[in-house]
Amino acid sequence: MKKEERIRKNLEFRRVYKRGKSYSNQLLVLYIYKNYKNANINRVGISVSKKVGNSVVRSRVKRLISEGYRLNCNDLKTGYDLVFIARNTSKDKTYQEVEKSIIKLLRKAGLQV
Repeated sequence: MKKEERIRKNLEFRRVYKRGKSYSNQLLVLYIYKNYKNANINRVGISVSKKVGNSVVRSRVKRLISEGYRLNCNDLKTGYDLVFIARNTSKDKTYQEVEKSIIKLLRKAGLQV
């Protein structure tokens, strides 16, 4: 993902949590918030708590989520801030299971075109 397509600052994460709408399943929670400043791109943030595991496990989960999003982001509506939060059950899942979970959440949120 490009630099302008990422959510990095704590203030931006909090804005999405506070004003956004949430969708969840067993592995992930997705918060979406309509971003009026950047109507032509989606910005993505990924949050993995220390409860999920040590740094190696958390990094692996982040990589799985970002890759699953990257491969499925082409056919999404634009102009949204998305925050994926990994649940504790996602630590021992395969890439296919995480990707399926991401697709279901995006469909549930109505972002797929």
